[in-house]
Amino acid sequence: MSQLINFREYPAANVLKKLLKDNTTGRNIIFATDIYTGNPKDEITEKYILSNGIEHDICPRVEKAANIQTIRTRKKAEVFTPSWICNKMNNHCDAEWFGRDDVFNYELGGDWVTNEEKIEFPEGKDWKSYIKSKRLEITCGEAPYIVSRYDAATGEIIPIKKRIGILDRKLRIVNENTLNEKEWLKWTYEAYKSVYGYEFQGDNLLIARTNLLVTFVEYMMYRFGRQPVQKELNEVTKIIVWNFWQMDGITGTVPFGKPTEEFHQMSFFDYAQGINDTEPVQVDCKIYDWSEKTEITYKSIRS
Repeated sequence: MSQLINFREYPAANVLKKLLKDNTTGRNIIFATDIYTGNPKDEITEKYILSNGIEHDICPRVEKAANIQTIRTRKKAEVFTPSWICNKMNNHCDAEWFGRDDVFNYELGGDWVTNEEKIEFPEGKDWKSYIKSKRLEITCGEAPYIVSRYDAATGEIIPIKKRIGILDRKLRIVNENTLNEKEWLKWTYEAYKSVYGYEFQGDNLLIARTNLLVTFVEYMMYRFGRQPVQKELNEVTKIIVWNFWQMDGITGTVPFGKPTEEFHQMSFFDYAQGINDTEPVQVDCKIYDWSEKTEITYKSIRS
């Protein structure tokens, strides 16, 4: 069983059905890899996760067998980035936003030293605008640029005070600038609404979503010494599932097209019109515009 992710225990077990949802298809996300059932189009189900032995467990890449890692690298160019590189790139983005270097930490070879002082904001910008600034991790894998619970390359757990993910930085700002639980929850949800990621392979996406969920729990424990209640878990999970979705990044569509079961029965008229049910039906992926409170397609914001 994975030492980094556990779908059979709190908090993932409390919202597992929700974590598996695909908001575009209305069904579950699919494996999009053949290492589990042999069919990449199979949906990931609660039953599969909870009833299979440990040899079928969905786990982070660093805990997968070496031969499986090699296969996935060869087939999907899957190589996960060490935390020090994620930190370097996130530092560059923050230097652009703040107009100065070393805002959250300074780099020290393959490591970094955290800035312990309260973060100061440049003229014309404040902490709320930083929280709301949008960030997207493309082909996000387990989302190491967004949350840094562990080093994706080594599996080493990273303490909260030393975390360097984009969302980790936002949650630090929330911690430094809110006075009570109500305010903290409001701005933590805003932070979650501001970070996005898409991924082709369903196991990676499920792990990414779970990493964001567990991060929520860990920061609440760190700040208030309690675990989130079910209502709070449901709210943050809803945001996570909308903002981290399954997609073919080249086409902006659902991997392998519309789920097979949704195809209608072919008729003589269909054949006469040249409709072929062997061709996958492309489905544009949907995301959610939280400011306008409406569903939109990913393609609509990319073009």
